[in-house]
Amino acid sequence: MSRIGKKEITLPEKVKVELGDDRRIQVEGPKGKLEWTLPKLVSAKIEDKTLTFERTGDSRSARALHGLSRALVANMVTGVSAGFKLDLEIQGVGFKAAVQGDKLNLSLGYSHPVLFSIPKEVKVTVTDNTKIAIEGIDKQIVGQCAANIRAYYPPEPYKGKGIRFAGEQVRRKEGKTVQ
Repeated sequence: MSRIGKKEITLPEKVKVELGDDRRIQVEGPKGKLEWTLPKLVSAKIEDKTLTFERTGDSRSARALHGLSRALVANMVTGVSAGFKLDLEIQGVGFKAAVQGDKLNLSLGYSHPVLFSIPKEVKVTVTDNTKIAIEGIDKQIVGQCAANIRAYYPPEPYKGKGIRFAGEQVRRKEGKTVQ
């Protein structure tokens, strides 16, 4: 039995979950609405503000999809009730960011500014020109957006310059020494 899959999801007061006949799960809350289709090997049921998942078989894929389904729906419930937020930090002399409409303008030491198109499901804010906050209700989209921004200039190990997640530790290397 999947340890994650057999855990119940307790639904908060303001969150509404609907199970459709076509295996579609719709989660609606104060922050928005998300939906996802369950795989054929997994079923869900709601009882007294708790959501449980069961699998039909005991195959390897059924066990994997059991835990995956529970985790994805739990993230949907958290997203529509509280939302997700990731923070990025820019380090380097002259490196800065600014939001211009639906684009994030990054000055990262290149000969040109880097423009990142912000997805409509995500809200990006910049403080102090070096701190980027990414907020949204879909955990996957928020994480992918942060990873795409970080990929423009990942932190390098010699000077530590680049875009990093807040609190991320970068292992520093010693440079070349003169003999």
